[in-house]
Amino acid sequence: MPEGFAVQFAASFAAVALLVGLAAWAKIAKPMTPLDDARALKLLADEFPGRTVEQIWVAVDGRGALAKSGAAALVLCEVGDGYVARHIPWAQAISSSFRDGVVKLDLSDVAAPNARIALQSWPPSSTPPQDKRAA
Repeated sequence: MPEGFAVQFAASFAAVALLVGLAAWAKIAKPMTPLDDARALKLLADEFPGRTVEQIWVAVDGRGALAKSGAAALVLCEVGDGYVARHIPWAQAISSSFRDGVVKLDLSDVAAPNARIALQSWPPSSTPPQDKRAA
């Protein structure tokens, strides 16, 4: 093996090891804490001030939430290391496909085209909604 190749290989190996160590030290790939009702309501209140949340459904894995607010559905879904908030018509949310425990919502947005939220069942039953304030 030529000496130049061995030096280049060792330098590349050291650079990769340094970057891996830096990423581990900085905790760049730290997982987010799962959503609960209170945190989802707070995020929705921050994104949609003045909107009243009538009922909220948080994903069983804590990676998203769906809330009813009048004739709109407020959607939170995990993208990268944060959450995006979008709103769609409630009728569109009700008619979204539900397969294998996941409701797939078409957000029609280039930045977040689809939201996949793992719920127990969908669409919700016709029971009267609980009043929850997004504050």
